[in-house]
Amino acid sequence: MNKYTPVKLILMVLLFSCHLFGQGQKTWSSSDIKLALKKVNTVGSVLYVAAHPDDENTRLLAYFANEKCLRTAYLSMNRGDGGQNLIGTEQGELMGLIRTQELLAARRIDGAEQFFTRSNDFGYSKGPEETLRIWGHDSILADVVWVIRCFKPDVIVTRFPTTGEGGHGHHTASAILAGEAFKAAADPKMFPEQLKYVSVWQAKSLYWNTFNFGSGTNTIDSSQLKIDVGTYNDLLGKGYGEIAAESRSMHKSQGFGVPKQRGTFYEFFKHIAGDSSATDLFAGINQTWKRLKGSDKIAAYLKQANDEFQPEKPEKIVPYLLNAYVELKDLNDDYWKVQKMKEVEDLIVACSGIYMEANADDYSVSPGKQLKITATVIQRNNVSAKLENVIFGPDKKRKCDSSMTNNKVYTITDSIIIPADMKYSTPYWLEKKHTIGIYTVDDQQLRGRPENAPPETVTFNISFGKQEISFKRPVYFKWIEPTDGEKFRPLEITPPVTANIEAPVIMFMNNQTKQIKVVLKAGINDASGTAKLELGKGDWKVDPASANFNLKKKGDEITISFKVTAPVFFTPNMNDAITAKASVEINNTTINKSVVRVNYPHIPIQTLFPDAESKFVPIYVNKKGNNIGYIPGAGDEIPQCLKQIGYEVTTLTDDMLSNKSLADYDAIVVGIRAFNTNDRMQYYHTKLMDYVSNGGNLIVQYNTNNFLSSTKGDIGPYPFKISRDRVTVEEAPMTFDNPNHPLLNTPNKISDKDFDGWIQERGLYFASDWDSHYETIFSCNDPGEQPSQGSVIVTKFGKGYFIYTGLSFFRELPAGVTGAYRLLVNMISIGK
Repeated sequence: MNKYTPVKLILMVLLFSCHLFGQGQKTWSSSDIKLALKKVNTVGSVLYVAAHPDDENTRLLAYFANEKCLRTAYLSMNRGDGGQNLIGTEQGELMGLIRTQELLAARRIDGAEQFFTRSNDFGYSKGPEETLRIWGHDSILADVVWVIRCFKPDVIVTRFPTTGEGGHGHHTASAILAGEAFKAAADPKMFPEQLKYVSVWQAKSLYWNTFNFGSGTNTIDSSQLKIDVGTYNDLLGKGYGEIAAESRSMHKSQGFGVPKQRGTFYEFFKHIAGDSSATDLFAGINQTWKRLKGSDKIAAYLKQANDEFQPEKPEKIVPYLLNAYVELKDLNDDYWKVQKMKEVEDLIVACSGIYMEANADDYSVSPGKQLKITATVIQRNNVSAKLENVIFGPDKKRKCDSSMTNNKVYTITDSIIIPADMKYSTPYWLEKKHTIGIYTVDDQQLRGRPENAPPETVTFNISFGKQEISFKRPVYFKWIEPTDGEKFRPLEITPPVTANIEAPVIMFMNNQTKQIKVVLKAGINDASGTAKLELGKGDWKVDPASANFNLKKKGDEITISFKVTAPVFFTPNMNDAITAKASVEINNTTINKSVVRVNYPHIPIQTLFPDAESKFVPIYVNKKGNNIGYIPGAGDEIPQCLKQIGYEVTTLTDDMLSNKSLADYDAIVVGIRAFNTNDRMQYYHTKLMDYVSNGGNLIVQYNTNNFLSSTKGDIGPYPFKISRDRVTVEEAPMTFDNPNHPLLNTPNKISDKDFDGWIQERGLYFASDWDSHYETIFSCNDPGEQPSQGSVIVTKFGKGYFIYTGLSFFRELPAGVTGAYRLLVNMISIGK
């Protein structure tokens, strides 16, 4: 096996540890230690490959990691950026950020690691050809090869086949890429630029983990290799079906909470390439220390540690672990040397009862500013250990020379200056603009990582007899919540001042003038300067040209209003939109960053600092009615968008729907998946139909009806079903089947141009099997498919109208698509 350069060793350390960031230090029970002893005595690895967050087989990952004790990882092609959000309003990049962290939370439960390619989830794709074209086949293949060369799996397992039974084009593409990368990773002519950091690698086998997803999709065959992964782990006190459920239930943004399953459960595998076996996925692969030359002493010491481990006296095996650690330094296989040294280090810490953490005095700091850090260490077992020194940042050493006393806390506090050129804490794949299909990541060594490395670390140098070991810990901010107790959040590197324009997209209706608010927030003390809102091209006007500000304390905020006047557009369209940029000048430096934080209890707080920009979009729209009731669903931004064009919008709570008259509302709009997420919707049906019958308009946006998420009760006044039909090509032609219908003519004349500039898709979960009372408006289809008429169905019921629509207004309105606004306004205004 080829030797690695020091650069390669550093790279491997980063890849090995990247899935641990974003959490406080784990504490180990004796069962955890015993399981880790089994893992350290196992020398083997397996890589699972699929397309999205949630595609991974968590039961199988848990089985590989905890029963087979293999180094196990999941490679997801993308971060789920194009999916829907059941817990909030985030879409696109922020959706991908949430699902990245949900995957990491899942991996902390099932014991696997996590990797990604640069591909962007651009939405549902009906075939791999489109997927690979948009992603860029060679670029994403290079990323899969990179992960294989870094991770060096013995066996690769795909979730999906290359033949399309997985449905989604991303699914099929992931299998195609895995098959190609299986060979390409071993070919030095393929992506030779990577060989500066890694060596080629040939996995032994490639298998497909077949499945039975129901609905006629059963790819399991009795002749296939099968493994019972429903076994029980005595050390964990759980079966792998239970662990899998806990892991999968971390995909909360997708509503994937699942029941815990217990008992025998078989997974099936079809051989695709490489070595094969009818009975053993890892046949012929030596997963013991015997596979590595010169490892006899290491194996002997680690076997002694495992054999002589006493749960109530784990410190007894520390000498064996230290001896193994010394021998590992001379191992002639740098890949396994780095991995196993890290595992042994963790075991030494756990068996010694040592706990280390590094906490900053604030959760954020700006480049060039001082950060106070408190390092804490305690040893809680009877092991002879000495705290030699603590290093803050890269090189600020505090000598301690203290023999550690059992159960005594050592606290060392110091300050460092954050380098003036340190990057702000934006996820690395979001630092630069990206295309629809792929994120821009120029640094080869960042590719594959799930998240950024921590910006600052503290090194604890502890000696055990003659052996000194360095333990790095990321710097966190720690605080106390009265209801949750002790909590941690990652340290943020922030700009001195951020500027947030009030909305990412702002609509200017009928050449109006608006007061645009820009919120400035200080990241340092005594932040003074000037703020501007620059409008770029065209005859847009802004007043004032600049404004002074003075923020005394870090964390202070001030709101500055700029009067913006749109020019006169006789036929406004999406091409007339401009990008407005906010900036501040402080100490002769211009800063144009905003701040966005994503905060949910099941994942660490995520922070990014995108450019301080907003899209200003002119729109001509006539509307009838003013008061809108909005029934929330899974989460979208339609209410805020309707307010931007002058509607009064009231969020209708369960209490209001139960007890308040609806007669005052000109229209009621139902949020996406409301009938999936709110069980009480079935009880409001009669009241909502009475509202329509008395002259109201009810617009229901898309819902789903499948084994994961079904509707209860009726939705409209007459029956219809919800299909899985969708049109994924956002440029797909819209045929006006009913051109004289009021929805296309009043108060706004809808034309083909109103479907220009749509993003991601036309729509999803269209209606089907509708009652004859309903009328259809459009036909549309993806290339090569039959037209579907279910994107909009409408019926008059009594004096009012009911509309069901699968058109993706929840994406189009926040993106500022003017035609989507005009069409939705027509739905709201129908019959008025």
